[in-house]
Amino acid sequence: MLQIKNLHASVEDKTILRGINLEVKAGEVHAIMGPNGSGKSTLASVIAGKEEYETTQGEIIFDGDDIDELAAEERAHKGIFLSFQYPVEIPGVTVTNFMKTAINETRKAKGLDEMPANEMLKLIREKSELLEIDRKFLSRSLNQGFSGGEKKRNEIFQMAMLEPKLAILDETDSGLDIDALRIVANGVNKLKSKDNAVIVITHYQRLLDYIVPDFVHVLHNGKIVKSGPKELAHELEEKGYDWIKQELV
Repeated sequence: MLQIKNLHASVEDKTILRGINLEVKAGEVHAIMGPNGSGKSTLASVIAGKEEYETTQGEIIFDGDDIDELAAEERAHKGIFLSFQYPVEIPGVTVTNFMKTAINETRKAKGLDEMPANEMLKLIREKSELLEIDRKFLSRSLNQGFSGGEKKRNEIFQMAMLEPKLAILDETDSGLDIDALRIVANGVNKLKSKDNAVIVITHYQRLLDYIVPDFVHVLHNGKIVKSGPKELAHELEEKGYDWIKQELV
């Protein structure tokens, strides 16, 4: 599904990624871990196509196509979803209306007609029930006045509605208490299938107690320096990132 080959990337002429190689297949969950400044969020942003990041070398292949020249919107239409660490607030636009627009724009890009209103309402009802979301929540302005947990749950709701092939969760556990963390993780787990894939970016092992990865990758100084099974996350929790740095010396 996703192949990243020798990826180098920079922002404002500062090199951040220094040769990333990664392959993610359908049905897999990959965790990206690493200390602050290692390049985790930059990797997520580059895959999603955020315009302030420049790919200087290497390639990103998604579903067999090189997507380096595609804008973020085009990548989203192809099935790449990025859950932001700090979701933006959009006053005056309800959660429901935002989702209707997003879904219909994706359908338009694929040459499809807009989703009929009754089908849209049915889909919204199904996904909100799946994620245990109160219907009143859907009539509120997008993220305005939302708690941290509500913002993250809303992003998982967007993921559920859009049904992306690849979901990238960028530190979605940031600022969440245990209850909110469990709700968000349960939503992700319910949406996993053999046809999609998830990349979880996190500092801490605790999220991986709930979203269990098939593979864990450690990022350091813009490179993946160690990969392993889920047990690697526990090892990092016990030994800290200094253990990885010492191994590299």
